[in-house]
Amino acid sequence: MRTAAGTIVVLAFALLATAQAAQKCSAPPEYPHTRLEKKFISIQKFRSGDKVYYSCAEDFTPSRGSRSVKCQSGKWSPLTLECEKISCGNAGDLPNGNFVYEGQTYIGEKVYAECNKGYILKGMNYMICKKSGWTGEVPSCVEKKVTCSSPAVNNSMKRDGKVSVHSVGDTMNFICKTGFQLNGAQQITCGPNGQWQPQPPQCLPSPDKTQKSLSKPTGGCDAPLTVRSSNVNLGDKFITMTSFSSGDKVYYSCNVGYSPAGGSRIRKCDNGKWTPLRLKCERKLCGHAGEILNGRFVYTGVEFGDTATAECDAGYILVGRATRHCMNNGWDGRPPVCEAVECQEPMETNAERKHDQEPPYTYRNVIRYQCRVGNLVGPSDIWCTENGTWSSSPPQCKVITCPSPNVSNALWINSQKQTYHLMETIDSFICRYDYVLTGPRLITCGWGGQWMPGLPQCQPRRRRG
Repeated sequence: MRTAAGTIVVLAFALLATAQAAQKCSAPPEYPHTRLEKKFISIQKFRSGDKVYYSCAEDFTPSRGSRSVKCQSGKWSPLTLECEKISCGNAGDLPNGNFVYEGQTYIGEKVYAECNKGYILKGMNYMICKKSGWTGEVPSCVEKKVTCSSPAVNNSMKRDGKVSVHSVGDTMNFICKTGFQLNGAQQITCGPNGQWQPQPPQCLPSPDKTQKSLSKPTGGCDAPLTVRSSNVNLGDKFITMTSFSSGDKVYYSCNVGYSPAGGSRIRKCDNGKWTPLRLKCERKLCGHAGEILNGRFVYTGVEFGDTATAECDAGYILVGRATRHCMNNGWDGRPPVCEAVECQEPMETNAERKHDQEPPYTYRNVIRYQCRVGNLVGPSDIWCTENGTWSSSPPQCKVITCPSPNVSNALWINSQKQTYHLMETIDSFICRYDYVLTGPRLITCGWGGQWMPGLPQCQPRRRRG
C-alpha cells in the first residue's frame, strides 16, 4: 500500500518533470526575408537558454538588429534582425549618353545604355544587378565615325594633297587654275552630317584679266590656312570668308579640352601675307579625381585625355566604375566605393566559439574555438582573408587516447591503465632481471594516439662466456 510520503515524492518528481518540459521551446518561428541557419533546422526541442541564429534570405542583406533569438521560459525572444533587398544603386554616369533603369536597381534587374545623337554604343547595351554590384561589360558611347568624300572641283588645285576620305573637322582649300576664278568659299570643312560646309566652290572661266584681278583686293590675303597640330581653331565667322583686305584681322580659339597659355589669338593680313599665329594652347587640368576610403586612384596624368583608375586596399572590393576620364569640364562620372569583403558563415563543427561574434564577418575578423570535452584538432583561430574565404576550416573536438604500452619484460613507475590521455607521460621504465633497456625512458601520448617518440625495448642481457 502506497504511503502518503511516497505519494508526495512521486508528485514532486512529476511536477519537476512538468516544469522542465515547460521550460523547453519548440522549433523557432519563421520571419519574413530571413532563414534559420541549417544546423538548427532539424532540432525540434530547445532548452531554456539555448540560442539560435538567423541570416537574411537570398537577395537580402542585414540592415540592423541582432541575428540571434533565445529560448526563455518556453518562449523565443523576438528577432530584431531586419533584412532589406539588395540594391545596386546608381550605375554612374555614361559619357555622351545616359542609363535607363528597368526598376528599382534590385538584384536581377537591368540598366540599359542609350547614346546621344551622333554617338553609337560600344559593348552590351545593358548591365545586370547582382550581389557584387552592376556586372557585365561597362558600355560606352563613342563618336559615330562620319567622313566626307573628296569633292570634285574642276579646274582647281587643291592645297591638301590627294586624300580621298576626310574626317569631321578636316578642311580643304582651293585655288583655281590660271584663267579661272573661284566662285564660292576658298576653304570648306567636313561637317558632322558627312557634308562639306559650306558647299564646295566652283572654278569658272575668267571673262578677262581685269575681272580676274578683282577677285582679291590689291594687297589682300586669301583665307588663312588651318594650322595643323597646334590645338587652335579659326573663329566661326571667318571660316566661310574667301578673301581679306590688307589690315583685316582674324581671331583664333583653343580646341575643346585646351586653354590659352600665352600668345596673341589675332592674325593680321599684311600686304598679302598673314602674320604668324602666336597663340599657345595647353591641355586643361582636372586635378585630383577624388578621395576613396580604403582605396586610391592611379593616374596616367591629370590633364585633358588622361585617366584615373581606382584600386582598393587588400580586403576590399570595388563597387562602381573603376576608371574616370579627364574631360573638358573635369573628371567624368564619380568616385567609386571600396567595400569590405565578407566571409560566409564557417562550416559547422563540434567545437565551441569563445566569443559569439555575429556576422557580417569582414576582412581580418577572427573566430576563436575551444572544446568542453576532448582536444582541439586544428587551428584554434581562423580569420577572414582578403579573398572573402576563411584562413582554414574550423577545428574539431576529439578525445585522443593512447593504449597501454606493450613492452615485454618491462615495468614502469606510473600507474598502469588501459588508456592514457593526450600528453600523459610514462617514465622510469625498468626491465626484469637479465634484461637491458634500449630506447627512450620517457614516452608521451601524442596527437595521433601513439606513443612518442616510440616504445622502448627490454632485450636479454648478453652473458660472458
